[in-house]
Amino acid sequence: MVVMSLGVSLIVVDATIVGVLLPRIVTGLDLTATGAEWVTSVYSLVFAALLIPFGRAGDLFGRRRMFVTGVGIFAAASVLAALAGSGGALIGARALQGVGASMIMPATLSTVNAVFTGRDRAVAFGIWGSLISGMAALGPLIGGAVATGGGWRWAFGINLPLGAALIVGALALMPETRQAPSGPGGPGPRGALREIDWVGGLLSALGLGALVFGLIEGQTYGWWAATRSFSVGGLDWPGTGLSPVPVVMATGLVLLAALVVVERARASAGRPVMLDLELFRIPNFRRGNLASSLINVGELGLLFILPLFLLGVHGTSPLQISVAILPLAVGAFLSGGYAGRLANKRGAHRVVQIGMVLEVAAVVALGLTVSATTTGFGLAPWMLLYGLGLGLTSAQLTNVSLADVPPAQAGQASGTQSTARQVGAALGIALIGTVFATSLGHAMTDRLSGTPLPPDRRAAVAHDLRDSAGTYGRDLHRTPGMAAEAHAADASLAVATRHGALATAAILALGLAMSLRLRPSTDQHRGESKA
Repeated sequence: MVVMSLGVSLIVVDATIVGVLLPRIVTGLDLTATGAEWVTSVYSLVFAALLIPFGRAGDLFGRRRMFVTGVGIFAAASVLAALAGSGGALIGARALQGVGASMIMPATLSTVNAVFTGRDRAVAFGIWGSLISGMAALGPLIGGAVATGGGWRWAFGINLPLGAALIVGALALMPETRQAPSGPGGPGPRGALREIDWVGGLLSALGLGALVFGLIEGQTYGWWAATRSFSVGGLDWPGTGLSPVPVVMATGLVLLAALVVVERARASAGRPVMLDLELFRIPNFRRGNLASSLINVGELGLLFILPLFLLGVHGTSPLQISVAILPLAVGAFLSGGYAGRLANKRGAHRVVQIGMVLEVAAVVALGLTVSATTTGFGLAPWMLLYGLGLGLTSAQLTNVSLADVPPAQAGQASGTQSTARQVGAALGIALIGTVFATSLGHAMTDRLSGTPLPPDRRAAVAHDLRDSAGTYGRDLHRTPGMAAEAHAADASLAVATRHGALATAAILALGLAMSLRLRPSTDQHRGESKA
């Protein structure tokens, strides 16, 4: 469990650390704006696209083998990232990191699901879930410390010794679990190869990749009308005025619809499938996946807007951001460790529901109390309460979702559950970010209407504040004679944060409603062949 937890921590931190390091990376590699965006997004894009195929591969070839391979790829990619001499090299290394991460995540989750039973199961998922939530919050803080102390390359280079230690630990301590191939070829790699649904894997990867790309890049390139040029490999998007985002997302939905058709046909013919759609007939698996998406919408959306608010109002001091985000991580770690014992007494589904109530209450309170004078210390109590709820929810929701899944299908079920989290994370940043940006522009326009600035200048200031996600407010504070506009920017940031928080609370309330439909698991854990 220690080895698997450290593996999960490694890839979760890497998903959030780059945002803090990006200014130094841009300066060091002379990145363009487009290059900087791809450095941030390509990791999550590849990660989400490959979770289901590699989850299924773990079922067939062995989950420990998949974990070790993934850690090796991740560590090698981290070295390439640390040595990158150009933006293209760094983007390629980040994509390769995403490949390794997509092997690690479902392998750890399906191993926990297959190995731990009874009272130990709830505790194991408590550790796993609290690490997911806590390390996501700690990533930006760790990134800031690394960037301040030794430069951005160290954030990648440190993964090499950590990866080596994880490989040694996995080979020594992790049991190997897999599904015995049922088709011709018998056990071993040859039999496993015959079980691979290549078409389903390709449709899954391309469809999910396209969908997540659209969610991540919608604000950058426009949700419908193009707001900036787009090019890949030197090829420019046709200049029709239409953004590539709706086209890519529509393509993704078509590919996912094709995946459903192909998988149903293969299952009817008795052939192996990449994604067994029968899994969605399990009520807790179906409801748990939807709830996981909604929870990640809330967590990632909140972690996206709060640093922007604090940065815009209080400047670049890391103290304000640290004291706001650190309580979330502390709360998640504390309640995640306790969640296992509580689940054994009350049931894992009840723990999920208690956690969701705490999350909704915390975000509503934050949204109702935030103002232009709120500091990181003012946000800290609500973030602690939110972290406590998140630790309970994340820890046991995965437990409930996978408890009734047959162990032979744990890998593809784990990949699906992890994919639901990643799609929710991308949707959270897109949706809550859009609410934040739109509210910021409107609020600033309203507050500038009473100032002596000419109308065209007022429109320009409001536009710059919105496009900078609030950071232009610091420029206004430093500009002589713009005190009124600077105070208007602070008030507008508070309004945008309030609206973003209340939108987050509404989404989490939907997750709470879904969690109320969860039921105690039947605890179907059958024997599984082990290497």
